[in-house]
Amino acid sequence: MEFATADLVDDFETELQSCETQFRQYGSQPGFAGPIATVRCFRDNALVKRLLNTAGKGRVLVVDGGGSLASALMGDLIAASAVEQGWAGVVINGAVRDVAALRTLELGVKALGSNPLKSAKAGAGETGVPVTFGGVTFTPGDWLYSDEDGIVVAGRRLR
Repeated sequence: MEFATADLVDDFETELQSCETQFRQYGSQPGFAGPIATVRCFRDNALVKRLLNTAGKGRVLVVDGGGSLASALMGDLIAASAVEQGWAGVVINGAVRDVAALRTLELGVKALGSNPLKSAKAGAGETGVPVTFGGVTFTPGDWLYSDEDGIVVAGRRLR
């Protein structure tokens, strides 16, 4: 899929939300897009792992980790599962770990930062619910487009 978020804004500005959060790029795919799936969790990645071990079908997982950098919500093993399952990307409002390995995976990965500390595994949180950060509400089924300029969200596939 060929796109540039700046061009999407030029062509579809009234249909788009643009995320104000400044994420760092960790995966080898700087540009990625797909229908949104969501997880809301705080310092517990069990639901992230569970969801990324299911068929991705080109979707993008948006994880609202409350902006915490205290522990990582995804590392190389979970990200490798996402690649195997066909996920297009993961956006984490929180931290990742295994940064060097993430750079080698064919997956779009954006997060606030990194921390080598593991998160809890209790399964606390929610999946399939709208999550809001950076001035955007990420609703399951809407489309996320991400590149080096940022992240935009639309209620439908644009390109």
